[in-house]
Amino acid sequence: MVKKVVMIGTFDTKEAEFLYVQNVFESAGVETIMMNTGIYESNEVGDITSEEVAKAGGVDIVDLRSKNDRGTAVTVMMNGASAIIKKLLEEGNVSGIFGMGGTAGTTVAAAAMRCAPVGLPKMLVSTVASGNTRPYVGEKDITMMYSVVDIAGVNVLSSQILSNAANAMIGMVSAVKEPELEEAKPLIAATMFGVTTPCVTKTREILEESGYDVLVFHATGAGGDAMESLIQDGFIEGVVDITTTELADSLIGGVFSSGPGRLESAGANGIPQVVSVGALDMVNFGAPETVPKKFADRTFYQHNPTTTLMRTTVEENSKLGEIIARKLNKSNSPTVLVFPKGGLSLLDKEGQFFEGEEERKALYKAIKDNLSPSITFIEVDEDINDSSVSELLAEELLKLLKRDGVNNDSIKKRSIKTT
Repeated sequence: MVKKVVMIGTFDTKEAEFLYVQNVFESAGVETIMMNTGIYESNEVGDITSEEVAKAGGVDIVDLRSKNDRGTAVTVMMNGASAIIKKLLEEGNVSGIFGMGGTAGTTVAAAAMRCAPVGLPKMLVSTVASGNTRPYVGEKDITMMYSVVDIAGVNVLSSQILSNAANAMIGMVSAVKEPELEEAKPLIAATMFGVTTPCVTKTREILEESGYDVLVFHATGAGGDAMESLIQDGFIEGVVDITTTELADSLIGGVFSSGPGRLESAGANGIPQVVSVGALDMVNFGAPETVPKKFADRTFYQHNPTTTLMRTTVEENSKLGEIIARKLNKSNSPTVLVFPKGGLSLLDKEGQFFEGEEERKALYKAIKDNLSPSITFIEVDEDINDSSVSELLAEELLKLLKRDGVNNDSIKKRSIKTT
């Protein structure tokens, strides 16, 4: 079966643009499947018609047209496109997914792309690609290209941008080879921030020397959520969640907040986990002028021109301790929590800018008071970046993995699916 690039778009408003891109693809020998997510009639009906997309979304296209409600139409076509993409992926007929549009077209195409596995090429040309793209990208490897001008006509500028995007996709799908099954080491997930890098680096090195591959996720909200998603998808066999700072941003309103399922997937899926409290001394904002005025009297550290760190308070740390305990108490997996009493980051230790003994005590007490006896709690006097803490974290996870039967003897065949 020849795999094809699925092109998702509203042909009732962007027919010429999609036909232009289709020509670029097919001139390079890349076959396409045109999915029409437009509501109204167009000359190009698509290989998958708008009627079929609407039906897959649970609504008759005639009813959708008569309702004439943009919000409803976007939701229906988003659901329909996602359902169809899932079916095409199951059939093994997709080499990549391409989309373009404004806010509505971007929403529909991005939702369908998020149904595809990591590794499958995804390209989305969008008028909103220069802003906050997290709502569209989520935890998937979607490539977004800013269209510069609205996608409204093929002209000297838009044609170059669309051609660049199409050729980028051609390069991606042409380079993809069927993955060969090979001996693969068990995968461990870890979380890191700049202020916990020494700890995570040492822990990773120990685990890798013990025969594991370690995937390190930057704890930026999307990073933690990506880790949770891969755990749910069955890629991860052990977790060393050193940097749980995203919980602070979620609680207080920082820019690196994570989804509600943060710190829950390993426990829900029976994956051995060792957890710590890295970087819970801080909440993240952008440049200084972006910090909400209600925090004007707080303690700040300028990490770089675009990143402002705010010290968490005693009260906030008490709440964070309760949140961590509550989440871990739901675990169905062997779980260890390591608390470094000497400091939570490079900034929270003796003599450093965020040094906060009272804040750490509040976090410690809240965890101790609320954590289930079934969860192993280990406290150490050192700060989190002391090499002894790294050694402890790695040692505890290795013990859990051995107890759970995940070790070098359990190395198995594995490849990342692309369909």
